[in-house]
Amino acid sequence: MLSEQLTLLLLFFPLLAGLFVLIFPRLRSRDLAFAATLVQAALTGYVIWVFDIYQHSGLLANMQGVVEKAWIPTFGIRFFAGIDGISILMLILTNFLMPVIVLSTWNKEFKNPSLFYFLVLFMQTALVGVFTALDGFLYYIFWELALIPIYFIILLWGGENRVRITFKFFIYTLAGSLFMLVAMIWLFLQTGGQSFGIDAFYSLRLDDATQRWIFWAFMAAFAIKIPLMPFHSWQADTYTTAPNAGTMLLSAIMLKMGIYSIIRWVLPIMPDASAAYADVVMIMGLAGVIYGSWIAIGQNDLRRLFAWSSLAHVGLIAAGIFTLSRSGVQGALIQMLAHGVNVTALFFIAEILQQRVQTTRLDKLGGIRKLAPVFASVYLIISYASAALPLTNGFVGEFLLLASLYEHNYWYAAIGGLTIILCAAYMLRAYKFSMLGAPAEGQVFADLNFTEKLALFSLVGFVFLLGIFPQFIFNLSDEAVKFLIWHLNNYHGTP
Repeated sequence: MLSEQLTLLLLFFPLLAGLFVLIFPRLRSRDLAFAATLVQAALTGYVIWVFDIYQHSGLLANMQGVVEKAWIPTFGIRFFAGIDGISILMLILTNFLMPVIVLSTWNKEFKNPSLFYFLVLFMQTALVGVFTALDGFLYYIFWELALIPIYFIILLWGGENRVRITFKFFIYTLAGSLFMLVAMIWLFLQTGGQSFGIDAFYSLRLDDATQRWIFWAFMAAFAIKIPLMPFHSWQADTYTTAPNAGTMLLSAIMLKMGIYSIIRWVLPIMPDASAAYADVVMIMGLAGVIYGSWIAIGQNDLRRLFAWSSLAHVGLIAAGIFTLSRSGVQGALIQMLAHGVNVTALFFIAEILQQRVQTTRLDKLGGIRKLAPVFASVYLIISYASAALPLTNGFVGEFLLLASLYEHNYWYAAIGGLTIILCAAYMLRAYKFSMLGAPAEGQVFADLNFTEKLALFSLVGFVFLLGIFPQFIFNLSDEAVKFLIWHLNNYHGTP
C-alpha cells in the first residue's frame, strides 16, 4: 500500500535534486540530473509495484498514498494530494520519459547547464504536483509553477524569435489560467467557503447555468494547454523555437496536463455541462485532426511536421474523452502514454538530424538509411507507431477512441479515422524524403552512438510493450475510470 511519505518523495525529490544541481554548478550537472531522473523513475516503479488496483467503489476511493495536511485553514486550503489509477498513468508518463529527455541533451552543450537542468527538474516536480493535487488551490499553484521553467527554458536556450514566441505562449497560457482561477474560487464559495478540496467539489450539485459557465472557464485553460482548435496558434512556433528538450517537455508531457485535468476536474464536477457541450468539444478536437493532418502533409521541416501531427493526435484524444464512455476515457489514457512516447522519439530523431547535418528540412535530407541503418530503422518503427500500426502503442488507444466515437456518431468516427490514414501519408512521405535514396557524394552521417541507442531503444521498447501488453495499463486505471463513468451517468444536479 502506498504511504503519504512516498507521495511526498515523488513530489519533491526532483525539486530538491534540482536545487542541489543549481547550488553546486561545478559538479557535472547533466550526470546529476540524469541520476535524479533515474531515481524518480525507480520510485515510480515501486509505486506501480505496491499500487492496489482493487479498491472500494467511489470517485476518490481508489486514491492511495493520500497526503492531507492543513495549510491555510482560514480558507479551507489543504496540502491534499494522492495517487489513483488515472494519476498513476500520468506519473508513469512523466517520470519514465524524463531520463530520456535528459539523455537527449547528452551531446549538446548549454550555457549555464546547472540552471538548465534545475529548470528541467523543477518542472518535473510541478508536473507531478498537477497530476497528484487534490486541493483546487494546490492544483492551481502547481499548474502555474509548470509554466515558469518552460518559459525560461525557451527564453534562454530557444532559437530565433524566442522572445516574441515565448511571450505569446506565456500570455496565451496565463490568460486561460485566470479563467480557471475565477471558476475555482466560485466553486470554493459554493462550499460555503469551507474547502478547495476536490472531494468537496465532487459533492456539489450545481444548476445547469452555473455548470455551463464554469465548464467553459476551465476549458479555456485546458483547450489552450492541449491545444484544441482554435486555441492552437502558439503551438507550432513554440515547438520549433524551443530547445529540443523543451519541445519534448511541452509535447510529450505538458500538454497532457490539459487532457488529464478534463478527466479529473471537468467531467466529475460539471457532468451535465460536459454532456451538453460534448459535441462542441468533439467537433473542436476533430477539426484539429483534419487541420493538423492537412498542414502536416505540406510541411518541409520535420519539427513543424511533428508539431502539426501532435495537434491531430491530441484532437482525437479530446474527442474520445467527450464520448463520456468507458472506452473513450480508457482509450484517451493509453493514447496519452503512446503519444508521449512517440512524440519524444520523433523530436529526438529531429535533434539527431540537426546535430549531424544542421538541418531538419526534407529537401536537404536523403540517403541516410544507407549510412545509418540503425537510426533509420528506429525512425521507421516510430513512424509506424504514430500511424497506429497493430502491435504498436498507437494502435490500442486509437482503436478504443474510434470505437467510442462510432458508438456516439459514426460520422465522427469516420473523421477521426482520417488520423490514421493521413498520419501514415505524411509520416511515410517524410521518411521517404529524409531516409531513402542515394546519399550524396561525400555525405557523412554517423549512426546512433551508445547514449542515443540507450534512449531510443528504451522508447522502442515502450512502443511494443504498450502495443502488445496494454492490459497492464487497463488494470491500473479501470477502477477509477469505471466509477467516473458511473458518476457521470448517475449525477443529478439542482434544477
